[in-house]
Amino acid sequence: MVELKNVSVTYSSGVDALNNVSLKINDGDFTFVVGSSGAGKSTMIKLLLKEIDATSGFVTVNGYNLSKLKKNKIPEFRRTLGFVFQDFRLIPSMTVYENIAFVLRVIDSPKKFIKKRVPYVIGLVGLQSKMNSYPDELSGGEKQRVAIARALVNDPQLIIADEPTGNIDPELSYEIVELLKGINDCGTTILMVTHEHDLVRHFGGRIINITDGEIVFDEIIGGINDEA
Repeated sequence: MVELKNVSVTYSSGVDALNNVSLKINDGDFTFVVGSSGAGKSTMIKLLLKEIDATSGFVTVNGYNLSKLKKNKIPEFRRTLGFVFQDFRLIPSMTVYENIAFVLRVIDSPKKFIKKRVPYVIGLVGLQSKMNSYPDELSGGEKQRVAIARALVNDPQLIIADEPTGNIDPELSYEIVELLKGINDCGTTILMVTHEHDLVRHFGGRIINITDGEIVFDEIIGGINDEA
C-alpha cells in the first residue's frame, strides 16, 4: 500500500513542489498519475523511492514509514519495489538475460533461483528469442520490455513506471501498458506516471492528476474497452 498524508515538499530553492497532498493506493491497484511538466510528478516518485524526504506529512510504502526509515534500512525497503525508467537504463555490455539477472545477483539470490526466475520473467514479457541479445540489437519497445522484466524479477509488491512509453513508438505504447496491466492482473500494484492522455483515456481506471503540486482530480474512469 502507498499512502501520503498531508505531504508537502519545499526545496531549498524555495519551490513548493507538493502542497498538502493526501492519497492512498491499495495493494493490487493500477493507477495512472498524470500532470504537466513541473506539476510535481517527479517529486512524488522521489518521495516514494526515499530519494528525498517530505518537508511535512507522512509517507508509507509497502508497510514502511518512510518518515522514520533509517538509512541502513533503505536498501531493504527498495527491494520491495520495481522501477521502470523512461530511458530504459540497460547495461550495454550485458545481454537481456544478464541485465535482468544482475538485479538478483546484487542481492545475492541463489544461482539456482536466478536460473529459474530470469527465463520465467523473460517469457512473461515475450522476449524468449532475445535472451542472448544485447541492448543495441533491440528495438525501443523490446528494450522497455527488458526494463519491465528487470523491475519484475525480484517479485516486488509495487512497480513504479516513470513515463515508460516516452521513448518508444506510439503504436507500441499500448502494448507496454497492456503488459503492465497483465502484471497487475497477477497481483502486483502498478503506479504509472505519464503525460500521454490518449493512453489514459483508452485504458481508463484510476486517474490522479497533479497540477502545481496539488491533486486536482482523483477518480476512476471507464476506458474505451469498457465502452465497447
